[in-house]
Amino acid sequence: MARLAQTHELTVTGDRLRKRYVSWDRGEHEREWAVLSLLATHAPGLAPEPLNARLDADPPWVEMNVLPGRPLTGRLSPEQLAALEVALRRLWSVPVDDLPARRLSPAEALRVRTTWLAAVGRPDGIAGAAFDVALELVTGPELADLDRTEPPPVLGHSDPNLANYLWDGSRIRIVDFEDAGRSDIAYELATLVEHMSARDTDWTGFCARFDVDQGRLHQVRQLCAAFWLYFLLRDRTSAARRNPPEVLERQARRLLDLVDDSRARMPR
Repeated sequence: MARLAQTHELTVTGDRLRKRYVSWDRGEHEREWAVLSLLATHAPGLAPEPLNARLDADPPWVEMNVLPGRPLTGRLSPEQLAALEVALRRLWSVPVDDLPARRLSPAEALRVRTTWLAAVGRPDGIAGAAFDVALELVTGPELADLDRTEPPPVLGHSDPNLANYLWDGSRIRIVDFEDAGRSDIAYELATLVEHMSARDTDWTGFCARFDVDQGRLHQVRQLCAAFWLYFLLRDRTSAARRNPPEVLERQARRLLDLVDDSRARMPR
């Protein structure tokens, strides 16, 4: 699985956890403190309670309580999916008027992914075919209108790695809000179900539980799938070579299938 750069260090003392930021040029520490404070007021118990912070320190840190539960992983059970639905609905009920947009909003993602894809270069085989489709998606008209519509805003988690959802056997709590901000439900669902950690679960029925524009959901799923294709291609060219070739091929097929499905939906 592709791994993103670690942005923080965690230290646990008793029931308190201190998160020290390795990088904070995007204001991650300030954003996380603001979101945790908002959640403590409007959805207590869903996320860590903010206890203390030194936002002006070098490096800055935020202290919070330790939450119970184990990270989700693998194929989620019906009970876990039900608890995840409850957690997400609570998260999305929080007022977001004073928050900035989440990191990598659809418009930002479209801008930067064009540059990212060009930087890694076109591979051979089915990955090359998917690369061509991804580049066409982020530079063409199909996704250009994503930000012309304004779905109702919700609090976007922005880091839906299943490891950030803690399951205690009956409920789910959420951690890691350094990139959180205003978003919409379709985009948040897309980033969740297209995350590499979520591949063992069939999310079809889960997505159907939410009242979202299915066309938008499918569009942003393609955008998210292109994101993961980029990361796998980037790792392919790195010294670490963390991912076997079949992972890249599976991601390429996933993106191509999403695009084929989208084109099949288009009126003729």
